[in-house]
Amino acid sequence: MGRDMSTELGQINIADEVIAVIAGTAATECYGVVGMASRTIQDGIAELLGRDNLSRGVEVRLSGEEVVIDLYIIVEYGTKITEVAHNAMEKVRYVVETMTGLKVASVNVVVQGVRVGQVAKKSRGE
Repeated sequence: MGRDMSTELGQINIADEVIAVIAGTAATECYGVVGMASRTIQDGIAELLGRDNLSRGVEVRLSGEEVVIDLYIIVEYGTKITEVAHNAMEKVRYVVETMTGLKVASVNVVVQGVRVGQVAKKSRGE
């Protein structure tokens, strides 16, 4: 669908896919976020998506003049999930508003899974 804006020089259309990639990139830069997860879970297993699939872990909707963003993330084991989610919300809101000029109504975070990293395995002696 996209978001249209008019300027004195012409029309600007920002596609939802572009907003999703910006949001996904900002979210993965947050401490504790291992990656984006698929929006659909099959057999209860969250699929960790690579860098080329950042937009698949993000859903963008327009709510009037504002944008609503849903993030589906996987967090690192040992991090405080609420803090990671809050930091992701704040960073995504700031980055999307700064880069696109759009007003973000809300950023909703869905934690799809926890990934055990190398540090946790080493501390258990594995």
